Amino acid sequence: MEKPVRIALDAMGGDFGPSIVVPGAAMFLERNPGDRFLIFGDEAKIAPLLNAHPKLKAVTELRHTSVAVGMADKPSQALRATRRHSSMWMAIEATRNGAADCAVSAGNTGALMAMSKICLRTMAQIDRPALAALWPTMRGRSIVLDVGATIGADAQHYVDLAIMGAAMARSLFEVERPTVGLLNIGVEEVKGIEEVKAASRLLQAIDSPLLDYRGFVEGDDIGRGTVDVVVTEGFSGNIALKTAEGTVKQIRAYLKQSLTANLRNKLGALLARQAFDDLKAKLSPRETSGAVFLGLDGVVIKAHGGVEADGFSGAMEVGANMVRHGLLDKIRDMMTLANEHTAALEGVARADRADAPSPDEA
Repeated sequence: MEKPVRIALDAMGGDFGPSIVVPGAAMFLERNPGDRFLIFGDEAKIAPLLNAHPKLKAVTELRHTSVAVGMADKPSQALRATRRHSSMWMAIEATRNGAADCAVSAGNTGALMAMSKICLRTMAQIDRPALAALWPTMRGRSIVLDVGATIGADAQHYVDLAIMGAAMARSLFEVERPTVGLLNIGVEEVKGIEEVKAASRLLQAIDSPLLDYRGFVEGDDIGRGTVDVVVTEGFSGNIALKTAEGTVKQIRAYLKQSLTANLRNKLGALLARQAFDDLKAKLSPRETSGAVFLGLDGVVIKAHGGVEADGFSGAMEVGANMVRHGLLDKIRDMMTLANEHTAALEGVARADRADAPSPDEA
């Protein structure tokens, strides 16, 4: 029998707090009846919602705190003396002390990252964590990282991102050797900034049975699903994510306007209802609302701040899957394999230094 996953929930995070967290957890429980929950937040606000979901209440432990991290709070504000009493900190801490297997929050992204780094710390050999998003594609889904955890990257950080993303793909998609691409302005080896080109050479030198590096990919390859994992740094990744989200909203608005413009269009929409339902399912918040903080010594999931109940349940699904498929162990195993190629990586780095022009030649 599969071991139940214990999920810690920050009930006060996000734009809507307990009003979406509790119903979202109830939706998740319908699909995963064996799992258990720790909910952190204001008991006066949460208890009535739990009473409306008796099945959820029966498998939930509610721990009261009146302290919540605001969506507009700076990470430095969230990390002040009251941090250990906030619902966000307590949910993360539950994963550290073994009371929960993962934590889920729709709260302030910067605060969640800062608290997670302090409370859980990063895994050995990983300097900076990353935020990995699930991306609907023409092939199904891909993983894109980093989408906003840290800004900028050197070559080694790109390699770390590739390894962590591949481990997540192995956990979520159940593919033994995920394909990986570096996001660039072109597929030619001469294009792009030097850090990205250096990272490509390093990834080519890693002959891993658990990672299939396919070279550079461009922005339109993300939606095509050209590779399982798209690697970029947090600044460009966040812009790509927000652009895609805005485009989806734009297309939905256009469709709604067109399909309701006149009686003929309304009749056509009725006849094509199944096709529109299929499209809606592919773009459902439940499928794409959970982003994973990779590189931490624990599983933390970030749901969108404005997410609704079905989206929050989807974020919980991502966390549970990461636990069930041993995400942390897969990252450790892949880091170990990568380290076995240290000599090859150092050889590439030496070659790069030898090829670099001297200050007199520059």
